[in-house]
Amino acid sequence: MKYVLLIYQPHPFDPSSYSEEEYKMIGAQYAALNVTPNVSPGPPMGLPKDAATVRVENEVVAATDGPYVGGAGAVGGFLVIEVESREHAVELAARVPAARLGGAVEIRPCQVYW
Repeated sequence: MKYVLLIYQPHPFDPSSYSEEEYKMIGAQYAALNVTPNVSPGPPMGLPKDAATVRVENEVVAATDGPYVGGAGAVGGFLVIEVESREHAVELAARVPAARLGGAVEIRPCQVYW
């Protein structure tokens, strides 16, 4: 089954808060995930501070600075995986550095619902 793993960075996310050694280690862990069989990494995403959120109410378009969610964190990236079970998806999600650095990983099955 295919799943999307939404990677939520810790909030506030500041890459410069890590030592050079920590930053390299985290980068290596993400790189290892990206070459894992049955894993398709999403393209690099910019930081939440550079995001814009668009809403349309009564046909009026409103674009505001910042991510859709606030406070608890924002999506920093995503992976598409194909594994045998939800349990396997959880095991893979646990390898995402953000999951242990104050962020989280949300697992959603790929399915058509519209």
